[in-house]
Amino acid sequence: MHSLATAAPVPTALAQVDREKIYQWINELSSPETRENALLELSKKRESVPDLAPMLWHSFGTIAALLQEIVNIYPSINPPTLTAHQSNRVCNALALLQCVASHPETRSAFLAAHIPLFLYPFLHTVSKTRPFEYLRLTSLGVIGALVKTDEQEVINFLLTTEIIPLCLRIMESGSELSKTVATFILQKILLDDTGLAYICQTYERFSHVAMILQNMNDWEWMSIISNGICMIFAFKKRIALMKGKMVLQLSKEPSARLLKHVVRCYLRLSDNPRAREALRQCLPDQLKDTTFAQVLKDDTTTKRWLAQLVKNLQEGQVTDPRGIPLPPQ
Repeated sequence: MHSLATAAPVPTALAQVDREKIYQWINELSSPETRENALLELSKKRESVPDLAPMLWHSFGTIAALLQEIVNIYPSINPPTLTAHQSNRVCNALALLQCVASHPETRSAFLAAHIPLFLYPFLHTVSKTRPFEYLRLTSLGVIGALVKTDEQEVINFLLTTEIIPLCLRIMESGSELSKTVATFILQKILLDDTGLAYICQTYERFSHVAMILQNMNDWEWMSIISNGICMIFAFKKRIALMKGKMVLQLSKEPSARLLKHVVRCYLRLSDNPRAREALRQCLPDQLKDTTFAQVLKDDTTTKRWLAQLVKNLQEGQVTDPRGIPLPPQ
């Protein structure tokens, strides 16, 4: 009977994976004949191999092979003929790129090579079939891994690309999960001072965000002029309060996770003086009444954000003697 002193040591996670096997699979990525299985195996092990990203980035031909997997799918997205098998295979390649994007040793080089741009054609797709939805969601996951780091370099890069309109399109018409990740990405961009200033800098940028967060139906015209921002909306018979498009959808199909990100986006926009004036005119009623009381019952963080948002919009508001807010001058 063995004593505790002579018992074999508990193997580490990396030892369990078998590093030699990892090397073999990385080498197999270079060959079209062995690549598919290698993609599958490596994508399964990416959480248990801490240094997989540097291994992938610095091994000869590996990133080129992953990009080849992505480019090979382009003909199948327009016209939309992507199969489940194709989607699964390219998503395994995207999972490995996400690993590279999220690692501190490889992130800067990943951005410098402009690799996220290879994913944007996938975010442009509109087909609602499962293979396309999985493709968009996994592509969003790569961008989400970048913004999750809260690094200025990431935000600066993304602001030079079309990621904001792409996220807004998905926020408007994607599945709940895709909307959640897209809204998270927008939230992270807004939380950065450079990102907030960029979105609120011009009418076109701010209105694009506002038009997704706000419902524009049943309007013919309305002009709100505030500190240099001129927003022209429409109304048919009377001026009414605008209702948030996503908020309206959430009031019908509640999702606490998505609502949390939407509220945080509104709150962050309220930090900008010009955006705050505009939001005073168009914050959705559902965010001011008890529509989401049940959904947020146990979510103290989002309830606190919502209360702060309402407070931000109330502060500094000029009223006439009857207590009615005066329109902005």
